[in-house]
Parts: sequence; structure tokens; C-alpha cells
Amino acid sequence: MILGKIWKAIAAQFNKLGNWFSGYDPIAQMQYEYDRSVDQLREGREGLAQYRALVERVTRQVDGQRKQVATIEAKIKAYLSAGDRDTAAKLALDLKRAREDQAENDRQLALHEQAYNNNLLKIKHAVEKLEDVKHRISKYDADLKMSRAEAEMSQLATQFNFNVNVTTDFGQAEQMLQDQIDKNRARVRVAADLSGEGVEDVKREIAVEKTMGEDALKEFEKEMGLATPAAAQSTKQLGPATKSLEALPEI
Repeated sequence: MILGKIWKAIAAQFNKLGNWFSGYDPIAQMQYEYDRSVDQLREGREGLAQYRALVERVTRQVDGQRKQVATIEAKIKAYLSAGDRDTAAKLALDLKRAREDQAENDRQLALHEQAYNNNLLKIKHAVEKLEDVKHRISKYDADLKMSRAEAEMSQLATQFNFNVNVTTDFGQAEQMLQDQIDKNRARVRVAADLSGEGVEDVKREIAVEKTMGEDALKEFEKEMGLATPAAAQSTKQLGPATKSLEALPEI
């Protein structure tokens, strides 16, 4: 890790020297500062993990002392019940010292817990700030590239100013394409106009075929006895027959 830091410091000096020759690159500088902050944050998290391990050890010690105090208290009660006050008195002194040690360790544990929580809060805040910096670097990088592209397009537009409808090759090619389109459309129109020829002849043939078919049908009906005589059809009356009125008698 130390060699990595030394190499990064040397690389940063080379980058500064390169920026002096080729122009300052703020995005690269921001990225370098971001990477350096990430490395420091990583080291801080590792240190915090080690500190948490210390807090856990102190916590175990405090728990052990609490159990020891409880054990001494139980022994004192037992000796008092047995009437052995001398032994109970010795154990009472041990209990007093154990309680004092426990109280001190409790205070130390509280301080360690508070320090750990404070450092944890700082690291969380640093992580949030780094995320914001990362987002800003990406935004600045994108905006810078976009502004460069817009500048190049603006310069290209001034150099690429011509009228396609005047004398350029593009205008001539466009006119040739339009002429070809007109010719193709003219062929389609001629084909549509010519498609109407012979329509009257076709209609006459259809009428003749219809008349011939009707004649053939009548002949068939006549042969089969299906045809009704024309005279009978003319004399046939539709509806009820009407009676003739009789002449009035003379008076």
C-alpha cells in the first residue's frame, strides 16, 4: 500500500508536468483527487474495523467482570449463611475492587462506543460526499464533451455553408433524381391510360354472349315443354275476373 501511494504521488507529478505542456485537464485532476479520497476512505474504514475489534474485546472484558462480581456476591451470601464472616469479609474486599474495575471499564467502554459511532458517522458522511463528487465529475465530463462537440459542429456549420439549389454537385444530383422520378411516374400514367383500350369491345362481346344464352335457354324450355305460349300469356288475366254489366230494361 505504501509503494502504491508513492507511485501515485510520482504519477501525479508526471500528470502535473504533462498538464503544463499539453494544457490543464480539470477532469483528470478532479478524478485524481477523487481516487485519492477513496483510498483515504478505504484506509479509514479499515482502521474503523480494527477499532471495532478493540471495542468488542473491551465489551467481553466488561461482561466477564460482571459475571465475576455476580459470583463473588453469591459466595459472600453463602459464607454469611454458613456463619463464616471472616471469609465473607475477605470476599467483600474483592467485590469492592471488582466493582470499581467494572465501573471504570464501563466508562471506558462507553467512551469507545461513542468514539466508534462518531467515526462511523464521519465515514458515512464522507461516502455520501464522495458519491456526490463522483456524480459531479461524470456530469462535468459529459457537459465538457458535449460543449466541445457543439463547438466543433458550430465551426463545421460555418465552413459547410452552401446552397444545394444553385450550382453544387448536390443540387445537380438532386435534379437528376427528380427527373428520373418524373419519368417513372409518366410510364405509370401511360400504362394506366392504355389499359382502357378494348373495353367497349369487351362489353359488346359480353352483351352478345348474354343474348345468345337467353336464346339457348328459350330453345331448351321449348324442347322440354316448359315454355308457355305467347298467346296464352297475353290472354291470361291477373286477379279475379270481372263480370260484364247487363243492359238496363227499356221503360
